[in-house]
Amino acid sequence: MGKRRRFTDEFKLEAVKLIKDGGVPIRRASRDLGVNETSLRNWVQQHEIDHGQGSEHALSTDEKEELRRLRRDVRRLRMEREVLKKATAFFARESE
Repeated sequence: MGKRRRFTDEFKLEAVKLIKDGGVPIRRASRDLGVNETSLRNWVQQHEIDHGQGSEHALSTDEKEELRRLRRDVRRLRMEREVLKKATAFFARESE
C-alpha cells in the first residue's frame, strides 16, 4: 500500500485557481500536477462550497473542522464522565 501524500492549502488553492480561472480541464491539471483526478475534483467542489456556490446542506471547511473538534471534545468528556462515575461508585463503597 502506498504512502498517502499530503498537499498544502496553498498548493490546493493554486490547483483550483488553475482550473477555475485558467480554464484548464481537471483531467489535464490532474496529469500535469501529479494529483489524483478525484482529489482535484473534491478540492474544486470544496472551494465552491467555501465560497457559497455549493449545495445548501454542504459543510464548509471551517464547519467541518469545528465538527471534528466538537466530536473530539464530546469523546473526551464522555470518557471523563465514565471515570467520575467509577470513582464515585468506588468511594461510595469505601465509605460504607
